[in-house]
Amino acid sequence: MNQIILSLSIVFLLVYSREDNSKKKTDGYSGSTKTSEIHYYQEKHLQNIKQLTFGGDNAEAYFSFDNTRLVFQLKNPNIGIDCDQIYVTDWKNDNMEEKLPLMVSTGLGRTTCSYFMPGDTTVIYASTHLGDDNCPKEPEKREDGAYVWPIYSDFDIFVADLKG
Repeated sequence: MNQIILSLSIVFLLVYSREDNSKKKTDGYSGSTKTSEIHYYQEKHLQNIKQLTFGGDNAEAYFSFDNTRLVFQLKNPNIGIDCDQIYVTDWKNDNMEEKLPLMVSTGLGRTTCSYFMPGDTTVIYASTHLGDDNCPKEPEKREDGAYVWPIYSDFDIFVADLKG
């Protein structure tokens, strides 16, 4: 009986003491991007996640029609971008941790809602810059802490090419 308990204990220790490598997966790009801390080992459905932006508030990213670029808005006071502006990136090749992509908005006022136009040579977006070069005041958060997106009377619609 003691031999059975000892044998089972050894088997138990061997099985449960081995290193779990299932949590140490690469990101699937053969080392071209680092394995990210944004991956959750419990996630079973999403693979090959690549973090594109680093720091600030980044939102509303939309693919070009040919799926090679993204247009999005970025705000990051730590690097001097105090108000949402529109950027275009080659999402497969650009490294936004090292260099910001090209800004295609004016750099003035606040922008939102950018999309590629058919043909992928222009983007459409809204901006407040004709009303004021400065960033408009942000609305107070709701009492429940929910985010409030403002609609400013100075918003106008613009089309820009990809040269900024």
